Amino acid sequence: MSGNKNGPPTTSQKHLNFVSEPMGNRSVRDVPGIGTAHGRTLEEKGMPRADQLLGDYLKRGRDQDQFQDNLKNTTGANTKQQRDAYNGMREWTDNNL
Repeated sequence: MSGNKNGPPTTSQKHLNFVSEPMGNRSVRDVPGIGTAHGRTLEEKGMPRADQLLGDYLKRGRDQDQFQDNLKNTTGANTKQQRDAYNGMREWTDNNL
């Protein structure tokens, strides 16, 4: 796992880490585009684990617009954060399902 000595991993590092590892019981905050604030919001709404967000992605038929709109409406994530989360889910499922 490559790290950033000056703070948390960059989005690209976070993406690479996310898509290259098993889902397991990882925190929703491990999902690219989901940081502390949006992670807390998702946790408060009953979605503390990444696999639960993956389930939401799959339930929406892997549809980018639906997934990103829901993330925006649920957490207030901006367009880049929505896209980063979508791309992480898409690549993870492409690699693992």
